[in-house]
Amino acid sequence: MTKRRDSIAVIIILLMCVTTIMGILSLDFSHAYDFENQYGQTISIYGYGIYAFDSYFKAPIFIGTDMCMLFVLVPMFLYTYGKYRNGEDSVSELKLISVYAVVLYYAVSLAFGVTYNRLFLVYVALFSLSLFGMFWHVKKVKWNQTITVTRGLKLYLILSGAALIVAWFPDIIPSIITGDTLSLIEIYTTENTYVLDMGIISPLCFVCLYLLQKREPLGTMILVILLKACIIVGIMMIPQTLCQCASGIEIALPALLTKSASFLILGGFALYFNRRIYRELEEVKTILLKSS
Repeated sequence: MTKRRDSIAVIIILLMCVTTIMGILSLDFSHAYDFENQYGQTISIYGYGIYAFDSYFKAPIFIGTDMCMLFVLVPMFLYTYGKYRNGEDSVSELKLISVYAVVLYYAVSLAFGVTYNRLFLVYVALFSLSLFGMFWHVKKVKWNQTITVTRGLKLYLILSGAALIVAWFPDIIPSIITGDTLSLIEIYTTENTYVLDMGIISPLCFVCLYLLQKREPLGTMILVILLKACIIVGIMMIPQTLCQCASGIEIALPALLTKSASFLILGGFALYFNRRIYRELEEVKTILLKSS
């Protein structure tokens, strides 16, 4: 049996190691200094490592994300790629597509959300490779299976789509009413997470539900991407919150409940549905192999 190859995946794994290790090595909270931003507000700059020019509030979040990517997503990518290389089935390729999608989300956050630094070209390369690598597999995979749409899955997709709006609206609406900028805008001009979550991920939850109900195979492909993203984001909340607490930043209880805790819970349910769906797909694959 000829093993399948994907050079893009190998390069992405190497680039992920570079970005995450450089980020983790920036873990030092003793270099902060005050700075007046473009909005006339005095804010604290992190002042150390690759995130030296990012805000003291955001840098610990970036470092926590890097920890999750290095210790969770990179091993997951390696394992998934190994399964893909040694198999000829569409399920292993579908899993690889979902991991590519999570790397793309991470790469977009770096390329558009982090203050310019020496790793900028690495961010761009990671963004480009994950985008085109994912589309290459989407085009190549022969996928015609659908999954059983349970009431629980429907409810999960609706709640996930709504949660991504509910989580960020309290930050946005007051600024629209008062005409001021976002309360935590700091040195940035916008918040790319709001764009990704409310502009892409949230609508995609409802599009996915529609396609699943229509028994479209594309719905299953989108679903496994969304579930993998929710699982990683749920895990990511833990190191992000720990890094912020270690930095001395006080997180208000309402924010902790509406953001960190809600995403952690959604991630837990995503893990359950992810395991159930792949179990169903594996059972269908076994039946098809026996009948052929």
